[in-house]
Amino acid sequence: MKTTLEIPDPLFRKAKTTAAQQGITLREFVNDALREKLSTGPAKPGAEPAWMKFFGAGKPFAAAIREVDRVVEEEFGRVEEEDRK
Repeated sequence: MKTTLEIPDPLFRKAKTTAAQQGITLREFVNDALREKLSTGPAKPGAEPAWMKFFGAGKPFAAAIREVDRVVEEEFGRVEEEDRK
């Protein structure tokens, strides 16, 4: 089935980047994410995401993670500007 979704630009770019890093299409990434979300049941308010149990919250690397996210956002903005020309 095809549908149209409105995804905030930063979330879309992050999903697209993550899919590319995993070597899969955005469609596959979204389908996998939906399957995972639906299989875990409803989220509890304030609950820690399941991935944190395995990888931690990234506290030792929080500054580096923010810097990488900033650079990715900046680069995607640059690519989008080039595409508009």
